[in-house]
Amino acid sequence: MKLEPAPRFLREAERCARWWRNNRPAARLLFDEELRAALDQIRTAPALGSVYVAMADREHRRVLMPRTRHHVYYRVVTPELVRLVSVWAATRGRGPQLR
Repeated sequence: MKLEPAPRFLREAERCARWWRNNRPAARLLFDEELRAALDQIRTAPALGSVYVAMADREHRRVLMPRTRHHVYYRVVTPELVRLVSVWAATRGRGPQLR
């Protein structure tokens, strides 16, 4: 399965990773490690993510990164392609606006 990151996903992932490295000295690489594990899970079993209703005409899914409490949002475009859409803190109390 090919993963295609959207520009938004790349910006958010970099911003989160940078924040984690600067503000969590005891676990500087935890975000990077959890993101890598989440992407591996999505690559091998994209249907395992929970369905996230953002738009009536598109099914988005999300996978929780439990220790950092972030979700990776994505959309299965074809049987061979997954589009990574967003990385969003679960603590925000609402999900991202997805298009």
